[in-house]
Amino acid sequence: MYVPDQFAETDVAALHEAIRRIALGALITLGPRGMVASHVPMLVDPRPAPFGTLLGHVARANPQWQEASRETEALAIFLGPNAYVSPSLYATKRATGKVVPTWNYVAVHAYGPVRFFDDSGRLLDVVTRLTDAHEAKRRDRWRVSDAPAEYTRGMLKAIVGFEMPIARLEGKWKMSQNRPAADLPGIVEGLPRDGDEAAEVARIVAERNKDRR
Repeated sequence: MYVPDQFAETDVAALHEAIRRIALGALITLGPRGMVASHVPMLVDPRPAPFGTLLGHVARANPQWQEASRETEALAIFLGPNAYVSPSLYATKRATGKVVPTWNYVAVHAYGPVRFFDDSGRLLDVVTRLTDAHEAKRRDRWRVSDAPAEYTRGMLKAIVGFEMPIARLEGKWKMSQNRPAADLPGIVEGLPRDGDEAAEVARIVAERNKDRR
């Protein structure tokens, strides 16, 4: 990923937190038919240091787990809040007119060897951890143990787990750090009019540029 210094996030704890918050990622592998991507929820375990391990599962019917190259790193992409930024929000537009549209976004890329497994005990652990993570904020939480054990065993036979020890971890928070300070108020105040996700981008723009506003 191309990451200019002003957009780079290198703090591993911040990158892990972003992965947990985004949750759904694209697992990309190389196989005999070329590159293949599956969009799946993933967990990040901080062990082993420094970058940790991604965990998840794919459908057993998905050929990706059988075809993924063992010699080529896999890539997991997590795309966070993102929004179109109109030049009309910039003070620079009114001053000089020398502006163009852009897109602000959060992205995390993790690279490493991917290993697939179908051990029922490990699969149950991954499914349970994924479920607990996403049910944690719900008032009436559902647990894997709420389903009949025989039913759960049958469902586990339909999936294959994977783990990806992270060899490289990159983060990009493109949040108007390259714009003149005079343009920032218009972005922060104007983006929320474009919806909830754009409002979250506006919040991050304010946070990432707080020393320049």
